[in-house]
Amino acid sequence: MKTIQSDTELIAIVPAGGVGQRASRDSENVIPKQYRLIRGQPMLRWTVQALLVQPRIKQILVGVQPDDAMASSCLQGLGRVKVLPTAGPTRAETVMQTLVKSLEDGIAGLGDWVLVHDAARPGLPVDCLNKLINVCLSQNRSGLLAIPATDTVKLAAERTQGTVPEVQCTIARQRVWLAQTPQMARIDQLHASLGTAMKQGFEITDEASALECCGISSLLVHGSQANMKVTWPEDFDQIERYLP
Repeated sequence: MKTIQSDTELIAIVPAGGVGQRASRDSENVIPKQYRLIRGQPMLRWTVQALLVQPRIKQILVGVQPDDAMASSCLQGLGRVKVLPTAGPTRAETVMQTLVKSLEDGIAGLGDWVLVHDAARPGLPVDCLNKLINVCLSQNRSGLLAIPATDTVKLAAERTQGTVPEVQCTIARQRVWLAQTPQMARIDQLHASLGTAMKQGFEITDEASALECCGISSLLVHGSQANMKVTWPEDFDQIERYLP
């Protein structure tokens, strides 16, 4: 394993432009889930603080919608954090526009490294974050946190809308990993890969999938159940037990 450069600085991007309607029980009055309170504090603030524990992250860029009036107030008082009106209609566009802004403003260079982390993963453990950074830097490769599947994995057959799905086949779970974030890459590679994938109409589900589109594979670094993504209303109760 190569020597890790302990002085390597990173930037982090937190795309926070979505609404998160699945996380709301009241479809008529949806507060974006990243601003829902957990133990009296907005989820987005928990998430950003989980990244701030790593001193090598020199700046955390939070990409929000241009009319967002909540992000700045909910992150008030946190150092190394900048809120940018760079959110687009998709996560990939938000990440791309935030990357471009960071380069234009001189916050980062093409040879720097970036961590992209979901706003809805406030329980990121510091040891997982450190492990991801160390593995990627030591091997000079992109990587992501992920956990191996423990349940039997079924592939559903294509079906007509409204019908009950049926099993097409069983997938060997030994090779199945459930992707988490942060996902880490060199900025030049991620910038080029996102651009190529968008032009080709490739379905970009995360940063690693954009890199795959350009033939770049990412390392799988073991994550944690604590790093769960808050998606459904009941997840807000579950995530509390993982927060410090």
